[in-house]
Amino acid sequence: MALAMRMGRIVSGSVVILMAMELMTGMIISSRSGSSSSAYRFGFGAVDAGPGGGGLSMNYYTLSCPMAEFIVKNTVNAALQADPTLAAGLIRMHFHDCFIEGCDASILLDSTEDNTAEKDSPANLSLRGYDVIDDAKDQLEQQCPGVVSCADILAMAARDAVFFAGGPVYDIPKGRKDGKRSKIEDTINLPSPTFNASQLISMFAHHGLTAQDMVALSGAHTLGVARCSSFKNRVTGSTPDADLDSNFAKTLSKTCSGGDNAEQAFDATRNDFDNLYFNALQRKAGLLSSDQTLFSSPRTSRFVNSYALNQAMFFFDFQQAMRKMGSLDIKFDHSSNAQVRANCRSIN
Repeated sequence: MALAMRMGRIVSGSVVILMAMELMTGMIISSRSGSSSSAYRFGFGAVDAGPGGGGLSMNYYTLSCPMAEFIVKNTVNAALQADPTLAAGLIRMHFHDCFIEGCDASILLDSTEDNTAEKDSPANLSLRGYDVIDDAKDQLEQQCPGVVSCADILAMAARDAVFFAGGPVYDIPKGRKDGKRSKIEDTINLPSPTFNASQLISMFAHHGLTAQDMVALSGAHTLGVARCSSFKNRVTGSTPDADLDSNFAKTLSKTCSGGDNAEQAFDATRNDFDNLYFNALQRKAGLLSSDQTLFSSPRTSRFVNSYALNQAMFFFDFQQAMRKMGSLDIKFDHSSNAQVRANCRSIN
């Protein structure tokens, strides 16, 4: 029923008009029928320089490609109807893109004979959803050739994946351009699954994100799975992990008996965007060391407790943090390293 309601918002003519009005005003609402129905409006602020103004804008494609938002949304919804597990992949891909050279779709570029791209780094080999971005790009090139960047498509796809999975719906500014650099060595700037809270806070602060932003963004782990290779350090050492529940440790050991590629869900609802991830951390059932440290560290535990208690607060802070992250190191028209790719997998 929830899925049908969410899809109904896309295909119903009257509701499409309502959604278009929301996109133009920057309205942010909750998609959960059982959560707060309060709406929040945000001014466009400094990022709303407008098309041609050298900045990001909520209505960037209103004149140049008015169907851009709907083409991306419908493409994402169709893909996730067929495979709901792709939601986690699209959100993670956006994060991995933004943390390396900014939100410029560098994660989408293929390797060449003389360059190994980001996507072929061990840290990115499990990313999924490239075909979804390609499909949306193909449709947009037919509708508005050379207008909508791959970077914007990826940012919109991640947003739409959050909503499809039951999370908040929110608007994001557009106007990103695609980068021309994608090198495997740059992936060293991605956070490790073994990082502690201090290391995570430091890395996120380097990108202008607060400790609270970091915890809220970590809540995206409410979707998807991790491979044993990312958490086996917690169950294979000679000394038991003091921050790991003994029963959950047995679960992880059983999972890892299937090898490094065996998968374990982050929480009990791997395809639903909710706050159960934070409840798991309170029970010492966080999957990665970088998850559980958020609860064990006094610098971040208060945010975990707040989000575990109040899902609406988590949703609100998450969408704000996603907008901040989605604006990292943006490339604009005036940059020699910026372009709108005709094909997301190769530079023009």
